[in-house]
Amino acid sequence: MGNDLTYAVLGTGALGGYYGGMLARGGRRVCFQVRTGFEEVRKQGLVVESCDGDFTLPRAEIHADTSSMPKADVVLVCLKTTANHLLKEMLKPILKEGTLVILVQNGLLFEEELSSELPGVPIAGASAFICSFKVAPGHIKHCDFGHISFALLKNSEAASSLLEKVKEDFIACGVEASVEADLPTLRWRKLVWNIPYNGMTVVMDTSTDKLMQNPESRKLIKDLMLETQQGAAACGVMIENEFIEKMLTYTDSMVPYAPSMKLDYDAKRPMEIKGIYSNPLKAAINGGADLKKIRMLEQQLYFKQSEYLK
Repeated sequence: MGNDLTYAVLGTGALGGYYGGMLARGGRRVCFQVRTGFEEVRKQGLVVESCDGDFTLPRAEIHADTSSMPKADVVLVCLKTTANHLLKEMLKPILKEGTLVILVQNGLLFEEELSSELPGVPIAGASAFICSFKVAPGHIKHCDFGHISFALLKNSEAASSLLEKVKEDFIACGVEASVEADLPTLRWRKLVWNIPYNGMTVVMDTSTDKLMQNPESRKLIKDLMLETQQGAAACGVMIENEFIEKMLTYTDSMVPYAPSMKLDYDAKRPMEIKGIYSNPLKAAINGGADLKKIRMLEQQLYFKQSEYLK
């Protein structure tokens, strides 16, 4: 069921390359938009080195931009959120009646922003718990985990049915997947991990394993998780203490890892500060929560970014 769906993947990097690659390897029709290194990817195909088994798609269907792509049933937006100002125009050529747009991105409130720009288009968010990064154009290295969770921004019978088919496609193609009932809960739970580890690896110039091995930085990581829990509660989202302990345990078992924000900082690219810090802080403040340590981390990150983005 669901294997007749057509997919478009915008951004063939750490997430789009892996998840789109898994769908394509499993026999689904997937068209990839490759923003950089198009000719290189066209010649070599899509290469995925994975802890679960390497594979190459020598004839992956790739396009330099969406204007040449066919309309799709499902669009997986795997771009960094720093490119979301381009998203409306990128999506227009590949949308048809009922196309489901899924933001496989980090951060809060981007589904709401896109919905205001594209009224009537069904939109969902996705939270990926995965260690993966782009080695080179069209070359992805998947190191650990891989589960992906989906949730709709607005429920409807048609969109819910389509999202269930997407979940079934992912599972059939070897990816652990689930559909959750509430998008804000999905987003805030991911922020429990993203807020401490993305920012701390940048300002401390380190990796996740070293943060966890030092008693003081480990305590700060947990403090940031607890503040995220407070921010979520101010927005009506309850995150249990057991979930925080689970995230700490998962990170203890994780391979040494540099999160996406650390990779962006090292490459002198814009960091996703708005979605991971500024938007959640704004939402928490509106709900009456003052998250002092997260605010300080946000300010440090803006300073670090200002050193190379003039």
